[in-house]
Amino acid sequence: MIPIAQLQKALGAMGLALDAAQQVRLLAFLDLLKKWNSTYNLTAIHEPERMLTHHLLDSLAVLPYVTADRLLDVGAGAGLPGIPLAIARPDLSVTLIDASHKKCAFMQQAAIELKLANVNAVHGRVENLRPATPFPQIISRAFSDLSDFVRLTRPLLAEGGEWLAMKGLAPHEEISLLKGARVKQDIELHVPGLEADRHLVILEAAA
Repeated sequence: MIPIAQLQKALGAMGLALDAAQQVRLLAFLDLLKKWNSTYNLTAIHEPERMLTHHLLDSLAVLPYVTADRLLDVGAGAGLPGIPLAIARPDLSVTLIDASHKKCAFMQQAAIELKLANVNAVHGRVENLRPATPFPQIISRAFSDLSDFVRLTRPLLAEGGEWLAMKGLAPHEEISLLKGARVKQDIELHVPGLEADRHLVILEAAA
């Protein structure tokens, strides 16, 4: 179990003000992930300390840029970044979609155990998703290259909406080959304890 003081210190360094109940819920999510990971191999990272930095804090680093009231997390995997964002923003409705049945089963169970009424986990391929209304923001974390991300999800993006693409190294080549969208912002993210390049590329539909 990660000490809550360690999480509080990291959140403070990131300028994120989350209450005690949210902090407890975030650590409970990490415990669930560790428990399920031992059986279902949801992520290649198994050490709690690295799960904290590489998964939880990495997900929360984009929180200031999630400004809409509805978010689609594409290729959500083990619920990253969608579930940490849903915990941090109870007013945010988060739809998680992944083609892996076992990962969706984990996300659904996590939403039940953590009492996250604002999370909906969908098993399937994003190109087959038919929401009642399009999403103002769509996020992905290492889902695909930028052009594929845009192409596969364009029908799901609301007019004036944004794509949020979480990347490691700045994706200069992907940006140079980008079709159907243009870059609004390319932000370098700083995650406490994570000694790796992290970027958030915010895109809007090209005219």
